[in-house]
Amino acid sequence: MDSGNIAWVLISTALVLFMTPGLAFFYGGMVRSKNFLAMLMQNYFAIGLLAVLWVLFGASIAFGNLGDGGWFGGFDFAGFQDITINSKQFAAFTGGIPDPLFLAFQMTFAIITPALITGATADRLKFAGYATLIGIWLLVVYSPVAHWAFGGGWIAEMGAFDFAGGLVVHINAGAAALAVLLVIGARKGHGKEHMPPHALPWTLLGTGILWFGWFGFNAGSALAANAIAAQALLNTIVAPAAAMLGWLLVEKIKGKHVTTLGAASGAVAGMVAITPCAGFVGTGPSLIIGFAAGIICYLALFIKEATKLDDALDVIAVHLVGGIFGSIALGLFADSAVNEIIPDGLFLGGGTELLVDQVVAVIAVFAFALVVTYVIAKAIDMTIGLRVDEETEDIGLDQALHAETAYNNL
Repeated sequence: MDSGNIAWVLISTALVLFMTPGLAFFYGGMVRSKNFLAMLMQNYFAIGLLAVLWVLFGASIAFGNLGDGGWFGGFDFAGFQDITINSKQFAAFTGGIPDPLFLAFQMTFAIITPALITGATADRLKFAGYATLIGIWLLVVYSPVAHWAFGGGWIAEMGAFDFAGGLVVHINAGAAALAVLLVIGARKGHGKEHMPPHALPWTLLGTGILWFGWFGFNAGSALAANAIAAQALLNTIVAPAAAMLGWLLVEKIKGKHVTTLGAASGAVAGMVAITPCAGFVGTGPSLIIGFAAGIICYLALFIKEATKLDDALDVIAVHLVGGIFGSIALGLFADSAVNEIIPDGLFLGGGTELLVDQVVAVIAVFAFALVVTYVIAKAIDMTIGLRVDEETEDIGLDQALHAETAYNNL
């Protein structure tokens, strides 16, 4: 075992886990003050519930039958059975880092992905309904998709690639968010009342934490302290920076002002778009992907205006659209000189095969996550309920669901 590689993945695991509290504050600053703690709670609770479910079943579903080209990993490692510091279940796949460390690293992805949905559904989810939703979703949607792409399942076998989660994390969560919105509907007063962010400094702090953690997310996915990790880290600086500029440029043209919320949203859009590409493209393409993502994701905000969907914190525009764009851009900009396991993309003379495979993977993950999540959400809504009543919504989730307030003077 290479101690340097182990040290880097240990650090990356901590970085990615830190992203979920960062997400809590990124989202929390954008909701109304009466729902601030509820948003924090939804994200922090995800750590508790999903870490346990990952150990019990999720990891086995995602990484059992590794490299089988299939759809489902099975239950051979349920409860981390046969996973020890000396086991070699994933050695050929991971380069020799200890099995428990590999599954711990992947656990952090499994935690933050369902939590991303909370940005779309802000201000109106029942806590019990939310807990049930993300628990089932982890096992029925996230873990199978992780097997398809990360665990050597059918997407990997087909020849599509996802370096760190454009498919598995962002398209998956974005499609799920859309499905849940179709079930629960809009917030009371949506389109009639102004619902501005209550504390953008929290959002900016959350953005910084997310960006810091994203180095583990992307560069850590190399599973080694090597040149690919170094390129992924550089790309994770460059693409979000360019995306911030792209978003702010369009924001200035459209609205005549550049905003702190726009800077934060643009940076996150760039992080999302570079995620599937991070260890597969060079620095120049990262600039292009990032800048284009900032523009495309900003323009995608008009989807919710046209459809009247109440995507409260723009999960669809940033994560779904950003994930789709980044995953398809990989088919254009992939560079075998950066990472020899991937063929060159279309713009580097590699033809259309990779691009077609990426598009097929995008469509498959989107369709699967959308349909299955809709069924799960509808079933929960028809039984224990997924949405709070109007009185609870008026009072605010902090006080009504948790008997707490974030600010004692409000």
